[in-house]
Amino acid sequence: MNKPLVLVVEDDTPVRNLITTTLKTHEYRYLSAQNGASAVMEALSHNPDIVLLDLGLPDMDGVEIIRKIRSWSNMPIIVISARTEDSDKIVALDAGADDYLTKPFSVDELLARLRVTQRRLSLMKTDAAQESPIFTNGALKIDYAAGCAYLDGAELHLTPIEYKLLCLLSKNVGKVLT
Repeated sequence: MNKPLVLVVEDDTPVRNLITTTLKTHEYRYLSAQNGASAVMEALSHNPDIVLLDLGLPDMDGVEIIRKIRSWSNMPIIVISARTEDSDKIVALDAGADDYLTKPFSVDELLARLRVTQRRLSLMKTDAAQESPIFTNGALKIDYAAGCAYLDGAELHLTPIEYKLLCLLSKNVGKVLT
């Protein structure tokens, strides 16, 4: 199995070195960022498979980074934070994080969470490969690969939420959704 590209966002050098050394030892490909601005830039330019994100960064809160990434991507985000309050975990997960690991953490637990996320990624890729890249229903056409929707040949200008809702509805034609 091909190892995913992991973006490590951590401002604490010893913790970042521990994570990157662990990833290197287990043959993961990785990038690292020390602050929120470089994290968003790395995520945009390299499109990593998984993000390991610390919430307490010097220039912006990790929850803000989660929201920024979620505005354009569904890449899995695993939060690694010293914040242990339930409210902090809930805010991060509600913002779009996929998992939450509290510091101090064991390397084995981090690797296990990466394996779980990697399995989920491979399942998503298998499902995506089985789906048609274009949905058509009457005058509506959705090109999932391009991320565009058309009505009577004219491109629809949708917000990210509107586009996600349209895709969800199109993938569940004939079903009642809450």
